Amino acid sequence: MSNTSSETDVRLEDILHAHRVLQPVVVPTPLQPNRGLSVKYGCNVFLKREDLQVVRSFKIRGAYNLISSLPEEVRKNGVICASAGNHAQGVAYSCHALGIRGIVYMPTTTPRQKINQVKLFGGDYVEVRLLGDTFDDAYAEAVRASEREGLPFVHPFDDPRIVAGNGTVGKEIVEASSQPIDVVLVTVGGGGLAAGVAAYVKKASPSTVVIGVEPEGAASMLRSREAKSVVALDEIDKFVDGAAVKRVGDLTFAMCEELLDEIVTVPEGRVCTTILELYNEHAIVAEPAGALSVAALSALSDRLKGKNVVCILSGGNNDIDRMQEIKERSMIYEGLKHYFMINFPQRAGALREFLDDVLGPTDDIVQFEYTKKHNKENGPALVGIELKSREDYEPLIARMNRKGFVFMELNKDPLLFNLLI
Repeated sequence: MSNTSSETDVRLEDILHAHRVLQPVVVPTPLQPNRGLSVKYGCNVFLKREDLQVVRSFKIRGAYNLISSLPEEVRKNGVICASAGNHAQGVAYSCHALGIRGIVYMPTTTPRQKINQVKLFGGDYVEVRLLGDTFDDAYAEAVRASEREGLPFVHPFDDPRIVAGNGTVGKEIVEASSQPIDVVLVTVGGGGLAAGVAAYVKKASPSTVVIGVEPEGAASMLRSREAKSVVALDEIDKFVDGAAVKRVGDLTFAMCEELLDEIVTVPEGRVCTTILELYNEHAIVAEPAGALSVAALSALSDRLKGKNVVCILSGGNNDIDRMQEIKERSMIYEGLKHYFMINFPQRAGALREFLDDVLGPTDDIVQFEYTKKHNKENGPALVGIELKSREDYEPLIARMNRKGFVFMELNKDPLLFNLLI
């Protein structure tokens, strides 16, 4: 944590005020002990279930707090926002509740489920405009539209009223816990949730360690902390869409730099495994950004033994259409699925030899495709193999080498993998 002692722009009284403002629209979500995760990681795990919020994420807190604070003459013509999904739903719900117009810019990559939810919550009050591949593309156009149309811009994270609204999550955590909280794990995208939660928790429970969690492929807050100033990433992995932000906010960076004890990153594949575990073992539907805090438990497990740990499950807006991709990414990360380009020897029975002598008894071919339309039998083939155990990988490679098969592992070549899989 930074040693600076500068005042942030969000005070405890701002969060307490936001708490009062949000009473009509926000459900105080439960802080649930989770026995399965507690046993698995040797600590007392509590889940702050923001996926059970009225819009299935924490985002309504900041959005409603900001919009409702605008003077009537300012907001009467409507507001504009940019969002990868959840902020848009919070804005849409708030516009409907307050009876004002809302224009929502979202990237074209936003899951359809989130777009439909925005339209559901906003009804006739909200217009959705899809633009660009990332949040940052949609954000840039939304800012231009705000200036062009003279409507206030509702920032998804870099505004003190957004941060104060999000800070009410921290207030609920502290008040709901009957025992001291040792660690809080909180998702970091643009930094609005982490800044707000840390602002309250560090005041109400100074001994509590607050750790921000970012996706490995979009670690913009961590990179900014390392540079000691806000930096914009050139490229990001967009998979954890609710936290895939190229540039964090100036306010949120300053607050997180001062208040967060640490930031850890989690591989996207580990996030996928966590989503599946939450669903299969705990009957919880979490979106990728929502699962980040729980996914971090495995990396921190040695440091969490015997402690009281809160994971903020920030959202549950997952699109069922993404589940196959989630399963695929999980299996690759866990070392259970491997893709190869194999050049079969030009001799009769080479494929049969591969099936009989190379594949293990529990190995399974899940994809097989010759890459040449003509002379298939002697051409290279794309082969996907699913293993029952990570330990089956080395013996498989050894058998391929022993039998003289020439192959390339696509899992280890991101460029080829993305081109062919």
